[in-house]
Amino acid sequence: QVQLVESGGGLVQPGGSLRLSCAASGTIFSSDVMGWYRQAPGKQRELVAVIATGGSTNYADSVKGRFTISTDNAKNMVSLQMNSLKPEDTAIYYCNLRRIWGTEHWGQGTQVTVSS
Repeated sequence: QVQLVESGGGLVQPGGSLRLSCAASGTIFSSDVMGWYRQAPGKQRELVAVIATGGSTNYADSVKGRFTISTDNAKNMVSLQMNSLKPEDTAIYYCNLRRIWGTEHWGQGTQVTVSS
């Protein structure tokens, strides 16, 4: 079993920064892919960024150059550094772990609100 616990959300002004963290516990494999998704009100959940074994990353076009995903060596924590935040970044952000065979685990989500 896997547990994912997010932290770091909050209210920030446009142009500001936030750092989200996700602590993973349980059975973690080196082949697992970890990432961040978000869901804004009235919209579908969408991929923000993922990081795989070896450090390869993939970002949504809307966050490229502004967000950076990283993981520690033991791969039990994944972080998302968010800079130059925009009101359209407002959403609930979810941590995700995907097994190589397709099973997914989700955190409970953390609210990010970008507003003046």
